Amino acid sequence: MKIKTIHILLLLNTLAWGGNLKDDILPMRERAAVRDALLKDRFETVLPEIMRRNDMDMWLIIAREYNEDPVIRTMLPATWLNARRRTVLVVFDPGQNKPLETFAVARYDVGEVFKKAWDPEEQPDQYKALADLIKDKDPKKIGINMSEFFAQADGLTATEYDLFKKALPRKYQKRIVSAEQVAIGWLETRSKKEMEVYPKICRIAHDIIKEGFSAKVITPGVTTTDDIVWWYRERIRDLNLVTWFHPSVDIQRNDQQNFNFLEAFSKSKPDNVVRPGDLLHVDFGITYLSLNTDTQQHAYVLMPGEDTVPNELAKALATGNRLQDILTDQFETGKTGNEMLHAALTQAKEEGIKPQIYTHPIGYYGHGSGPTIGMWDKQEGVPVNGDYPLYPNTAYSIELNAKIFIPSWNKEVAIMLEEDAFFDGKSCQYIDPRQTEMIIIDWETDK
Repeated sequence: MKIKTIHILLLLNTLAWGGNLKDDILPMRERAAVRDALLKDRFETVLPEIMRRNDMDMWLIIAREYNEDPVIRTMLPATWLNARRRTVLVVFDPGQNKPLETFAVARYDVGEVFKKAWDPEEQPDQYKALADLIKDKDPKKIGINMSEFFAQADGLTATEYDLFKKALPRKYQKRIVSAEQVAIGWLETRSKKEMEVYPKICRIAHDIIKEGFSAKVITPGVTTTDDIVWWYRERIRDLNLVTWFHPSVDIQRNDQQNFNFLEAFSKSKPDNVVRPGDLLHVDFGITYLSLNTDTQQHAYVLMPGEDTVPNELAKALATGNRLQDILTDQFETGKTGNEMLHAALTQAKEEGIKPQIYTHPIGYYGHGSGPTIGMWDKQEGVPVNGDYPLYPNTAYSIELNAKIFIPSWNKEVAIMLEEDAFFDGKSCQYIDPRQTEMIIIDWETDK
């Protein structure tokens, strides 16, 4: 084993959980080494199977600087923050279970994976050089990133397509096909090595949520929901992490106001002052080592003299957990998102639950490509994206809510939950343990 490989494995092993969150997060240089190792491994263990199951022997990813194809962003080395000039990546499957061949029709190698396959001094025309490479490899299919319904598989611009097609002999123009299925497969499939680090990423996100939902941050009567949101933003930066969306925090309480779904997830929702007896909800995500998290959890602010969550709210959370179980029990290879949605909603209603399910793939993107399992405003099913089938080794944000009547409040509350999970082909399990108990904010004693 090479020294560099040993070093990377040691870095992966250091991704442990300590008492200080900063101790759990790698410095930037070591983080880059892990990202590049994970990427290289994916070209050896993930992409060959995806290309072969789609009978695709050549895949092209073409983008210009600052006009990134969503796929090319996932293939660049850690030190490349963007494509450079025009970057053309070529993946070729020579068949007979041989390793994939990877080329960069660009001025430079693109990391360790894509080796330079163009000399501008010898052939100034970049697209002519690409055409020559295609003629040399003689692929049966030439996949390009064009898709009507899956945005992340639709990264080839009209200009680049026209230039590419113009440079290609007519014989090969007839072999151009959409690489939609390959692009989705690449984006949605998680490698074995990625799943060694993903639980630690989700744990970091969970720990940050708990920090924000604590008496160290929240003082009832003083702290507002916006204060908590911006604390989360600052904490993410303090940890040298980034978020892929602005967090939100909202309140349900014992008043006469009914739950409003649009308001709960609206950027313009009221900035409320936290009070004792409030049920808090957060929607929060981070990006680390190229992978994303998406989490929604609840916390309860103790009333004076209380030492635990009221039984009604604890039971409400248990109902939300039951709805999660109903959905994840539906995960089965080959089922579509709409099939899982319909079956889960039907069973939940039969059990007396008022459900709403809007689950999505996650990984390289927070809202990833793959089967959409409902949207909050499309509970009857999602055309096309909801008809995409479930594949093994894919990750999802199990996002949903159950509305439960709270007698002492004389109204319904919405238990809005979201936890990241992994489907290995046999079962769907949470990447880091889900919330099964309310976070308690004991502002009187826990300071």
